[in-house]
Amino acid sequence: MLKWAIIFLIISLIAGFFGFSGVSAATATIAKVLFAIAVVIFLVFLALAIFGAGVA
Repeated sequence: MLKWAIIFLIISLIAGFFGFSGVSAATATIAKVLFAIAVVIFLVFLALAIFGAGVA
């Protein structure tokens, strides 16, 4: 997930450099959403690791 966020960020930067502001804004939004999802998944797994360690 994080890999795709970085790919879309790079596409956004390249598109912005060449003047494609619409494409740049769209890919930047996709990159932000994917990064947010990756952070949420990371926090969920972190909480499971911390609180689930004492169960077993």
